[in-house]
Amino acid sequence: MLFAVICKDKPGSLQVRLDTRPDHIAFLEGLNGDKKLAFAGPFLDAEGKPNGSLVVVEASDLAGAQALSAADPYAKAGLFESVEIRPWNWTFNKPAAS
Repeated sequence: MLFAVICKDKPGSLQVRLDTRPDHIAFLEGLNGDKKLAFAGPFLDAEGKPNGSLVVVEASDLAGAQALSAADPYAKAGLFESVEIRPWNWTFNKPAAS
């Protein structure tokens, strides 16, 4: 099942995001290699700077999605003000299964 992990950065935390980004990217690459990542990317503020994240992961249940979210280096660094995890159904423009 797919889960959308919707994260909002703490105010004034851009440097934490920038410092932690290489580890975060490596984490996402690992999820991708394990076929647990559907897609991911940052939310942007009015100036085009990242201020949150949307990560869609494959997990067997909510607890599994929560565990993946908690393992993200951004979460471990305390970047997020809030994290919402919701089951999600990819209905339109879903890539064909390979």
